[in-house]
Amino acid sequence: MVARKEDLYKLIDHLNEGDQKTAYDFLRYLIDRSENNKGWDEINKLEPDSEPLSNDELRQLKASTEFVSGEDAKREFGLQIDLP
Repeated sequence: MVARKEDLYKLIDHLNEGDQKTAYDFLRYLIDRSENNKGWDEINKLEPDSEPLSNDELRQLKASTEFVSGEDAKREFGLQIDLP
């Protein structure tokens, strides 16, 4: 379904001020997400690098307290989005 811009404007006009901020933030997120995905297509075409991990990167990988999986963060913070 394609929404007409005029219909979106009317819906936004009916929102209270606090919800307008939420609508703005969500629209900004949608725009940023679509713009950022274009870059990932280019990145996915690149050959993987062969540079070894630094000592710092190895330490971070081994430390269980410094890493939170997307699923754990989603559950802990009650997030409604899918995290990579």
